[in-house]
Amino acid sequence: MDWARAERSVDTALPADYKRLVEAYGDGVFDETVWLLVPGSAYTKCDLRAQATERYGVLEGLREVGARILPWGCEEGSGAFLYWLVRPGQHPDEWTVLYNEGQGPLREHHDVGCLDFLSAVLTGTANTVCSATSTKC
Repeated sequence: MDWARAERSVDTALPADYKRLVEAYGDGVFDETVWLLVPGSAYTKCDLRAQATERYGVLEGLREVGARILPWGCEEGSGAFLYWLVRPGQHPDEWTVLYNEGQGPLREHHDVGCLDFLSAVLTGTANTVCSATSTKC
């Protein structure tokens, strides 16, 4: 992965845990549940830049408080997305996860990075509304 090029494509540096995840697994789906978005994916559904552009208007109110979101994953079959919550002056390794159900107003903030969140979802230890309603995120 050409990380310098990838980061230019989304106009920001990316978290180290995400880079390790991409280097190890590439794009695709984990446990038929969470799709990982990757810069330059051959599949638009999994392309980080394409999804960042498409999802730009989601949760616009965050821009009013100086934060923005950047998608890094999506939930199979539900329309839900996983975002990084990007706050001004914050290093990418400090970004936390924001879950948005996609078909409604529910959003949950999780005070962990993408790798820790994904690990918790896949092991069934995630403390999240979405895991309370199904065995998957």
